[in-house]
Amino acid sequence: MKFSFSQYDLQLKHAFTISRSSDAVRPVVLVRVEHEGIIGFGEAAPIRRYGESIESVVALLKAVQAVTFDDPFQLESILSQVESLAEGNHAAKAAIDIALHDWIGKKLQMPLHRLWGLADKTVTTSFTIGLDRPEIVAQKVREAEEFPILKIKLGREDDGAIIRTIRAITKKPLRVDANEAWTKKEEALDKIKWLEQEGVEFVEQPMPAHQLADTAWVHERVSVPLIADENAGRLHDIPKLCDAFDGINIKLMKCTGLREAMKMIHAARALGLRVMIGCMIETSVGISAASQLTPLVDYVDLDGNLLTTNDPFEGMKVVNGRVHLPERPGIGAIPRQAD
Repeated sequence: MKFSFSQYDLQLKHAFTISRSSDAVRPVVLVRVEHEGIIGFGEAAPIRRYGESIESVVALLKAVQAVTFDDPFQLESILSQVESLAEGNHAAKAAIDIALHDWIGKKLQMPLHRLWGLADKTVTTSFTIGLDRPEIVAQKVREAEEFPILKIKLGREDDGAIIRTIRAITKKPLRVDANEAWTKKEEALDKIKWLEQEGVEFVEQPMPAHQLADTAWVHERVSVPLIADENAGRLHDIPKLCDAFDGINIKLMKCTGLREAMKMIHAARALGLRVMIGCMIETSVGISAASQLTPLVDYVDLDGNLLTTNDPFEGMKVVNGRVHLPERPGIGAIPRQAD
């Protein structure tokens, strides 16, 4: 097998702002696995919150290039060796996992969801509205008219103004993501109680991940579901979340890829937790890979590629807010033809 990779800078339609950062450009690393004339594509979208960067991704991928792998079907062996090469670096590991799965699907001439025996059903994805001035938020909401569900980023002093602005425009279901912004449990409780009255479906990661006991305190006092994001990185995180959250948000870039994501879905179900499949700002490679799992989950938030202007791939489609899985083999993402 031959591994190769290259950096690519994704340009955003709007500066993407959450409670802890704001970006107009998001760099990713695209990976290729070549074997027997077949190319599998993967992607790493590193996030500073998890101590990852383009440099850390490249360092691991160079280490992988120095190891000899002969058979892409040997997923357990290959991914175990990759896991042992470095601590963390989950996005880089996810890129390799995705590329291997894509190669296998192409070799077998089958989309991954069919290979896994999953129904090809359409599901609704939310569309994310980043933090901004209320007038810009209003513009973004109008631009997202085709999407029946909106995911609203909160975490600033003007949270109330943002929600009131949105509610003056639309009565669509809203999902809220605070990205760990509310550091005091009383503040989190007050905000969530207010959001309940505004028809919010759930609140994602209201408090910092290390304040799990405080989140559990809030959880006991609210009726709207709480969904773990930063608290739910990998499989081993799930058992300790049951008292504080009602569900988890799985992202391939956090959990090292499709193989572990599938394990996380089954573990969450066994513990009575709801499951969301989410994403970072990614190309259609990462998004199409994650979309293969949508038949198994309760909530879908796969819009990272839709927030960009220069996606170099095409794959999973969203039509009127609904996810349509690609029927091409593997993850279903192919390089976009130049105009």
